[in-house]
Amino acid sequence: MGNYLNPGNSGFAEVRRSLYIDKSGLINQMNQVIGTMQKLTCISRPRRFGKSFAAKMLCAYYDKSCDSSGLFEDLAVAKDEQYLKHLNKYDVIYLDMTNVISEAGREEIVPYIRKKVSEELVNAYPGLKTDPESFTATLVNAVEFTGNKIVAIIDEWDAPIREVPAVSKEYLEFLRSLFKNSGATDKIFAAGYMTGILPIKKDGSQSAISDFQEFSMIFPSRFAEYVGFTEEEVQKLCDEYGKDFSMMKQWYDGYSLEGVGSIYNPNSVMQAMRNNKFRSYWTETSTAKSLREYISLDFDGLSKTIAGLLGGIEVTVDTNGFANDLVTFRNRDDVLTLLIHLGYLAYNEDTEKVHIPNEEIRREFAKTIREVKRDETIRRVRESDQLIYDTVHRNAEAVAAQIEKIHAEETAVLFYNDEQALRSVIKLAYFSYKDHYLKFEELPAGDGYADIVYLPKKNSILPVLVIEMKWNKSAEGAIAQIKNKHYPDAVKGDGGDILLVGINYDKDAPAGKRKHECVIESC
Repeated sequence: MGNYLNPGNSGFAEVRRSLYIDKSGLINQMNQVIGTMQKLTCISRPRRFGKSFAAKMLCAYYDKSCDSSGLFEDLAVAKDEQYLKHLNKYDVIYLDMTNVISEAGREEIVPYIRKKVSEELVNAYPGLKTDPESFTATLVNAVEFTGNKIVAIIDEWDAPIREVPAVSKEYLEFLRSLFKNSGATDKIFAAGYMTGILPIKKDGSQSAISDFQEFSMIFPSRFAEYVGFTEEEVQKLCDEYGKDFSMMKQWYDGYSLEGVGSIYNPNSVMQAMRNNKFRSYWTETSTAKSLREYISLDFDGLSKTIAGLLGGIEVTVDTNGFANDLVTFRNRDDVLTLLIHLGYLAYNEDTEKVHIPNEEIRREFAKTIREVKRDETIRRVRESDQLIYDTVHRNAEAVAAQIEKIHAEETAVLFYNDEQALRSVIKLAYFSYKDHYLKFEELPAGDGYADIVYLPKKNSILPVLVIEMKWNKSAEGAIAQIKNKHYPDAVKGDGGDILLVGINYDKDAPAGKRKHECVIESC
């Protein structure tokens, strides 16, 4: 066994000794493409979404230098008809690129890989002829010498792109020499598997390594159920260990993928299980740059978009054209696309919209946005904080004025012409609510559904806010509906006082009269 050639199964053995969710079905997906034109696979996921665990699992399964049957015999993959055909049958080249960077030095990454892999091949197979001028030729010789093709596994493939941009060109050329050389690639590799945060770097409008089948947070396809933990898996964990599933869903759900449904952040779920505490574990991960730097970029509409996302509004995004790096941004959509890949935003493939997925990530946004050094963003935070203050203190005139101001600013974006658009304006106006409240829309209450309810967080002294919206009617009518349908009954005991907030928009209001009116009463 070596560090880069046939590293064995000790890494996956450690994974199995921990809390473990069976994701071995990923191996079935890989076995289906071995030796085919689709044998090269690139999976991009945010940090702490199990990429390295999956890479270690594949190493343990394919590495011919060890016997891994005991690690897999009780897992789903063992039931697959191809399981024994490929179990421990290949030489594996395993590159953890974050480790390679630290071992090689930031300027010598490619020469280091060539040197170390060649040395380990010779140590494993004395008599193997290496070619000092061509690493590809050395690998071809190794396959001919052993009669055995290689499975390449590259974990955090994009680390040099993110962390050492000066070597990006040389590194991409190295990968291209291995995986875009159709003759040599087919001779050398039975399969290739790469993981990273970013999809494969684009060279102009094309992928720099175009033979890879790519599966990302935007297009997970058949690998969707291996992105994170499914709802069924999390429910089973909660039942087994006696945890509150509803809290787990609130904190770590939100990434909904086609064909699978809800996907949970696996690292955060496991941390909450081990620590018996629901909190933001995202802060314990690192990204190549801070969230603050990205949402501070000076693109038209970005500040408004972030405010809308914090208010719970979904935002349309065009993900085409993103250069798959951390520095090339043309517009707001490129920033949002990066935040999808980093896990800060969840993407709906059908609607092509994004939203902030859960409580954990909302807290990161809410904390970060107050650090953004842009006048417009600071103004929006202050205005939203003031709106909450005015609402709590029953300053109905100030509340109506601020909502009317947001309406005027966002008309073009929201096509403001119905009650649903009014709901969007309310969410935009109260976007900083997460510091104090939990938000519920269409909350079953009394004899109907309350439009928006803000429940104060535990131990808060703030009142519950029950908001009802009307269109071309009256704010008093909204208050009457709250009372007549007994909406407050659903939230009694969830906080101290209860405030009823009625908001009406009169699109035909005469000149000089506010189109918005607000009435606030105690319950």
